[in-house]
Amino acid sequence: MTTIIRTRAAFLLLLAALGGCSTVQPVASTAKSFVTAIVSGGRTAAPVAPPSITLDAYKTEVAQHVMRHNSEQAFSGRLPPMLPAIVVVNITVDEDGQLQDVAVQRSRDPDASAVALASMRRSGPLPKPASLLATNMRSFTFSETFLFGERYRFQLRSLAGPQ
Repeated sequence: MTTIIRTRAAFLLLLAALGGCSTVQPVASTAKSFVTAIVSGGRTAAPVAPPSITLDAYKTEVAQHVMRHNSEQAFSGRLPPMLPAIVVVNITVDEDGQLQDVAVQRSRDPDASAVALASMRRSGPLPKPASLLATNMRSFTFSETFLFGERYRFQLRSLAGPQ
């Protein structure tokens, strides 16, 4: 009995360790392999939507969009060791990418908050959230962090490297 329990425990530990070694495929290659998997016997099944993109992938896409639309306020490169301001905003977007609401969740600098809110509003419409919306949901909310350097120029956490 004890041997069985030890064997199962060792097996579970091995599975946990191997799970940490897996790699993440980009959405495009995942979608391609998904479509390839439904082809059989020379015929193709009815068209099937590719798997949903992840929230992290969508946030990266939105961050790139915001940075493009606010290039005069944005900066790239290494973040300073001490950030003058950090602003976390909650963003609500509908199925078409229309900005429904943007609100400051956390900030200690009202001027930085104003820059973050104006930057989000200037960026609309945002990319469509694809299939991230749950059934019967018309919008969803996620957060993004504005990391401010000098003169209220920012990077977005979804794109920023290590500090």
